[in-house]
Amino acid sequence: MTRPTTGQTLPELSFPITAGAIVAGAIATNDFENVHHDKAAAQATGVPDIFMNILTTNGLVQRYVSDWCGPGPRIAGIAIRLGAPNFVGDTMVLTGEVASVDGDRATVSVRGRNRIGDHVTATVTLEYGAAL
Repeated sequence: MTRPTTGQTLPELSFPITAGAIVAGAIATNDFENVHHDKAAAQATGVPDIFMNILTTNGLVQRYVSDWCGPGPRIAGIAIRLGAPNFVGDTMVLTGEVASVDGDRATVSVRGRNRIGDHVTATVTLEYGAAL
């Protein structure tokens, strides 16, 4: 990875929201809440279908930034805020921008949108082994 610069944009990533992705993410993160795998149970809460859990969203944000920056830096911190749920049939489009570079740290702002609105906004802090 070349040196990141403040204002640099990350390439857009479209992630289709399928029942398989939602269920696999919930199982992988030991989240057995029925709203993540049982459509009838989810609908009983007033939503149209099963929806993605926060840990899967967190993993997708980390994957997005890691795919962009490569293996050099490590993720030193991540803060996420959930908004509109990711339901089956949605596509989440992730975008990002380098918000700041300070010494051996870079901060990346990430946004994930679906047809309803912002599913996630996040700040990811990258730490490099040596000064940038």
